Amino acid sequence: MPYDTHAADGIRVLLAERTGVTERRMMGGLVFMVNGHMCVTASGRGGILVRVGPEAQKRVLEEPHVKAVTMAGRTMGGFVRVMPEGYRTAASLRKWVKRGLDYVSTLPAKTRASGGSKRKRPPTRA
Repeated sequence: MPYDTHAADGIRVLLAERTGVTERRMMGGLVFMVNGHMCVTASGRGGILVRVGPEAQKRVLEEPHVKAVTMAGRTMGGFVRVMPEGYRTAASLRKWVKRGLDYVSTLPAKTRASGGSKRKRPPTRA
C-alpha cells in the first residue's frame, strides 16, 4: 500500500517554515525528520505515525482513530498510528503534527556524527 500522499503534502506544508526538517523514504512511507529525529510519517501501512513520546503514548492511545505502532510483532515505544479519520481535516492534521513537534523539540538536535548508525564499529588493528 502506498503512503497517503495527501497527508504527506499537508505535513510538508505545515513544516515548510520550520528549519531542520528533512524527508526520508523509510519503512514504506515518507518520514519527516526534525533536527535528525523522526517526527511524523505518512505510513505505507495506512495512516500517519506520530512521535508523541513514551510518557504520552498510553494516554494518546485512548483517543479515537489511534492505534499502537507495531513492527515485527513489537510495539514501537513513543509512537502512535493515527488512522485517516483522525486527520481528515486541516485542523486535525495540524494537531497531530504539532504533537510530534512538541515531543521532538524536547530532544537534543542530532549532529551528523551523533545521528548515524548505532552499530558499533569493529576495532581497528594497528
